[in-house]
Amino acid sequence: MIPKPEVFRLPPMILHPFSTPEDTSVLLDSSRASLILHGYLPSGAKDESGAGAEGELEQRLLRGRFAELRMLFYVGKDLLRWLDQCVEVTAAHPEWGEPGMTRPSFALYLVEQAPNPVQQKLEAWGVLDYRALFRRAIGLHSVFSEVPAASCLTAEFLRRYHRHADRWFQTWAQSQPLPQVDWSKFDFDLYASGEYALILEKAWGSGEQAL
Repeated sequence: MIPKPEVFRLPPMILHPFSTPEDTSVLLDSSRASLILHGYLPSGAKDESGAGAEGELEQRLLRGRFAELRMLFYVGKDLLRWLDQCVEVTAAHPEWGEPGMTRPSFALYLVEQAPNPVQQKLEAWGVLDYRALFRRAIGLHSVFSEVPAASCLTAEFLRRYHRHADRWFQTWAQSQPLPQVDWSKFDFDLYASGEYALILEKAWGSGEQAL
């Protein structure tokens, strides 16, 4: 008889690149505009980038906010795919799962108790607050089925969208009773999409089973 493993491995989480080089440029420009508007950089600094008016600085700030929102939305697509996989695989192994383990159960596990190697990998990628990243990415998906057009969002919303996304996540996660789960019995790996593609390529080439 094969002994039962002590830890149940969930499907690997595969994340695609968070942003494009163009997004990075917009985000840096937005950060610079924010620093000028809040007085942390001298007002003369705006002339270096060709922005003379406070209104232009505000537009640069909002473009960056929208780039952040769009980036989070696409991260959320990867997260929701993983949540669905977790629900499916634990439903197929009821000896590991608890009744009522749905998307919110695994989302809270991801945000509150992600394995240390996953946290360390995200930090190595430059993610300073992975909890906020995951929480807001999922929160946006609880409201929007597609990335909203920038023209549909008010400036007030874009300035504070992250606070809304945090509240949306909490409302979504607490929308139904959640089972008590011993998450120490679960584990998963995190891969960048390119990294995982290389692993699959090597596995197929050697005839080994993919992760």
